[in-house]
Amino acid sequence: MSRDYLAGAPMPARRRTELGLIILVVILTGGLYALAGFGKAGNLPANIGPFLAVLFALLVIAHLAMRRLAPNADPILLPVAGLLNGIGYVFIARLSPHEARLQAFWTFMGIAVFIGTLVVVRRARYLERFRYTFAFLGIGLLLLPLVPGIGENINGARLWIHLGSFNFQPGELAKLALAVFFASVMVERADLLSRGTRRFGRFLVLDPRYLAPMLVAWGLSLVIFLAENDLGSSFLFFALFIGMLWVATGRMYYLGLGAGMFAVGAVLALKVIGHAQSRVQSWLDPWAHAQTTGYQILQGIFSISGGGIWGVGPGQSSASHIPEASTDLIFAVIAGEIGLIGATAVLIAYMLLVGTGLRVAIRCENPFEKLLAAGLALVVGVQTFVIVGGVTRLIPLTGITLPFVSYGGSSLIANYLLLALLVRISHDVESPLARVQPELVTV
Repeated sequence: MSRDYLAGAPMPARRRTELGLIILVVILTGGLYALAGFGKAGNLPANIGPFLAVLFALLVIAHLAMRRLAPNADPILLPVAGLLNGIGYVFIARLSPHEARLQAFWTFMGIAVFIGTLVVVRRARYLERFRYTFAFLGIGLLLLPLVPGIGENINGARLWIHLGSFNFQPGELAKLALAVFFASVMVERADLLSRGTRRFGRFLVLDPRYLAPMLVAWGLSLVIFLAENDLGSSFLFFALFIGMLWVATGRMYYLGLGAGMFAVGAVLALKVIGHAQSRVQSWLDPWAHAQTTGYQILQGIFSISGGGIWGVGPGQSSASHIPEASTDLIFAVIAGEIGLIGATAVLIAYMLLVGTGLRVAIRCENPFEKLLAAGLALVVGVQTFVIVGGVTRLIPLTGITLPFVSYGGSSLIANYLLLALLVRISHDVESPLARVQPELVTV
């Protein structure tokens, strides 16, 4: 049985589906862009033709790369990411034309990184060989903003590095490096961690010896919280570790124990971090701080509530007065202008992206690829929960970006890199040749 027959048989249907979804994404994004132009200026945007042409070209280039490099990959991943990216660009352009031009450049770079990752990473399982490289890289990137001279404090959180005119948020890439490291380590330790219990009377309790990895992760998350003044990044890192530990072992008590440990650490850290204290106080009672730290939260609430079910219309809200509207509160702008229906549609897109990632993980036979796919899906899901939960006052608001939607080059590039890894794992899982001869295939 030839390689071309095995690897190529399912390609036309999957890739035709993907191309059809890309065309639909361009139509939906173009329609939203046109409505935003009518709402803001009363006419079609002058650049709508070039905008649609560039969006279509970028997505088709990525699609053609997948035909060559990952023909058996799931057809949902790229179109959903493209839809979220397109929606984000429309609202960024509506808020700031200057940021929109930069976002267009970062989208181009993100697609380039997506294709480059597919070229370089021939099999996702090979990443396991470099576990400690990824560990040092991930921890180094997390702590890089603390380096004097290049670390930069923005809005009370020290999450950025500054090199000349170039700003970058290294934590966006750190989460991917740590996901690879966690997956490789937990593959080896899963049996021990799942059986690491002692009987105490009629109850099974966790053997203290197996608490060491959790304590290390907990301690690192507290260092991030204390040194960088950011609850969101700390929670994302620790939630990724605990979520992957649960997937690896199937033990629910890790979730409960992890939640308890993080809650205790957060309470202790809040006693010494003034910026975090003000965030929590503003979350609990934004009206008491309406002129200071609560102002941003209240403006987001006003935008969401003013949108109602159908929204006030793209481009027709007064969202420009919302602080950090294109980054932290872009979901509030979306909910205000396209309402509960539109905001729900955006959340459904994230559910599709996360669900597809988890489905890829379920279908994996290789333990490392299974854990890595689950970890990457968890990153998107937890990050979306943290920022949407902050905007809606479910949890304190943090500076985490909304994947593919918020303005920011580091976030967009990291998310397209994440997408490429999921695409590669999906291709490996669905490739008939990989199932027949797993160690002889290179793509």
